Amino acid sequence: MRNTIITILAIALTGVLFSCTEDALEPTLAQSKSVETSINTTEDLQGLLYGAFNRMTSYAYYGRDFIIYGEVRSDNTFSNGNSGRFVTIAAMDIGNNDAYVSGTWSQIYSVIASANIIINAEGITGDQDEIDHIIGQAYAIRALAHFDLLKLFGQQHVIGGDPTLGVPFVTEYIPNIADYSTNNLLPARNTVSEVKDFVYDDLTTALSLMSESLNDASAQSLTTFAVNAIQARIAVYFGDWATAKTACEAVINSGNYDIISATSFASIWNTDSPVNSVFELAFSGTDNANINGLQYIYRGKSYGDIQVLDTLANLFEANDVRGFVDRMFGYEGAKLRNMGKYPSIDYSDDVFIIRYEEVILNYAEALFEHDTGRKKCYSLYRN
Repeated sequence: MRNTIITILAIALTGVLFSCTEDALEPTLAQSKSVETSINTTEDLQGLLYGAFNRMTSYAYYGRDFIIYGEVRSDNTFSNGNSGRFVTIAAMDIGNNDAYVSGTWSQIYSVIASANIIINAEGITGDQDEIDHIIGQAYAIRALAHFDLLKLFGQQHVIGGDPTLGVPFVTEYIPNIADYSTNNLLPARNTVSEVKDFVYDDLTTALSLMSESLNDASAQSLTTFAVNAIQARIAVYFGDWATAKTACEAVINSGNYDIISATSFASIWNTDSPVNSVFELAFSGTDNANINGLQYIYRGKSYGDIQVLDTLANLFEANDVRGFVDRMFGYEGAKLRNMGKYPSIDYSDDVFIIRYEEVILNYAEALFEHDTGRKKCYSLYRN
């Protein structure tokens, strides 16, 4: 799997930075523009940031696969093999050449490549606060991407594996694949502890660079509060309760978000930036994963590989909005389906990365894990 980094780090952004003329109908790497000379303004940085977000929407990452990995490995769903997708993932029988492994690994490192170009850009002209805010978002993206890689490919929970073995933490973009002798195109895996420390450092740097006054009103961009929410998620994963508590409080005290009401729960799945969305990835009727997205894999006769276990329906009370109310669950023929999430037939529904409800639950867990906070946690649950 590490070999795929050669491709990702070396040519990941040639599509963005390529110079096209009438004489360039047969493009080569020699005709690619230099990264160092092609990024000069705030607008250039912003365009690269949009590119990083766009790479996160790929079907191999948050556009489908990364989410489905969690689904089919849980007790909620399974792959029925209707189109042959996610069968090996659901069976937890993945070989070295499995396309899901290489596809997601490569796609996440391509996101990291975009972030690294932004982070390492020099001599940018424009408003310095805006430049810093963009670079801060790139640091946050790099942190989240490495954390997601660690969860998938780290051996911290592998029986018989090396519990210290994490993933390569990549901090630079290598523009020329031909310069193999002087560039580290095969980075070794860092330890889990090292990846954790690097991720925390990136998030701290992100918050030091970003400005609350420059936060976008839309949840489709990374705000300082979204970075805090990411920090809380990672801290809970590692059991760093004090960090999780502080990060959650930053989001809660912003007053920008609210828990969605039961009557509105079904509607948020085809609503952009609802009140409970802290960070989401944008999709539209003209910019989406099409049949390779979540809508098509959850439902339909052509794909529809992700089927809900019948026993799951028994866990919800009759009036629970997560169950059959408003057809969040429902039968498509004889198959129990996830009917309510990402329902739009034009594949335009945004994908939530962090919802406010997760922040509240993370906060409750962080409080509970501190003896001094258990009374406050009890009060939080009651209210």
